[in-house]
Amino acid sequence: MVLRVATWNINSVRIRIQHLKKLVAEAAPDIICLQETKVVDEDFPLDDLKALGFPHIYFSGQKSYNGVAILSNVKLENTQCLSVAGSDHKRHLAATLPGGIELHNFYVPAGGDIPDPALNPAYDFKLRFVEDMTRWALKNKKKKMILLGDLNIAPLPHDVWSHKQLLKVVSHTPAEVERLDALKESLDWCDVARHFVPPEQKLYSWWSYRNRDWRKSDRGRRLDHIWVTPSLKQSLKTFHIHKDARDWDSPSDHVPVMMDIAA
Repeated sequence: MVLRVATWNINSVRIRIQHLKKLVAEAAPDIICLQETKVVDEDFPLDDLKALGFPHIYFSGQKSYNGVAILSNVKLENTQCLSVAGSDHKRHLAATLPGGIELHNFYVPAGGDIPDPALNPAYDFKLRFVEDMTRWALKNKKKKMILLGDLNIAPLPHDVWSHKQLLKVVSHTPAEVERLDALKESLDWCDVARHFVPPEQKLYSWWSYRNRDWRKSDRGRRLDHIWVTPSLKQSLKTFHIHKDARDWDSPSDHVPVMMDIAA
């Protein structure tokens, strides 16, 4: 069985249900992992999303910010929302696929604007959050896992429009990249995007709302990631960034990122 798995920071699920409908029509993902759903659980649009062809839906949200969800047309087990870095933020939703592969949907904090943990508590929390993810990974060495989501860090020089100019901009600072690299090395994760696309090639999944013509300026960053543990590398089939979603009416600033994997 080949599954198409997508991740998308949707920036409010209730506002963008029609965007999900369009994604399903254009790309037919089997599983969609959402971040920044921005809705408490009692107001989650469960029936509307089931109508899109996802009978298995799991979610954990908060009012106005955060929130993660998994929409699936295959049955998932052991679903749970896990705490990261001692926080009550809804930022990590886990489930197990039919073949026993664990799926982990993460929403890493953005980290504010000032890249100094002493001056910016949000940046400090982001660094600690990724450090805690590494500790979590090291406790799960023998498992087959997919880690995906809005990791809010663009690690490689060509994951941003200008490596030199963004070194002091949160999302591409050395401290963030160092911690994300440590997480990647923890289980020798395979970065699915760079498995298919050479690191010398520019690759983005996010474009700021501040850009009047985002395609023309193309000042993007690759903030959305899909990783797999080494034993799953041979099961990878394709990778795709659904870039056209950035042109939809009132879009999220992130676009869907997806892979096909034999599971």
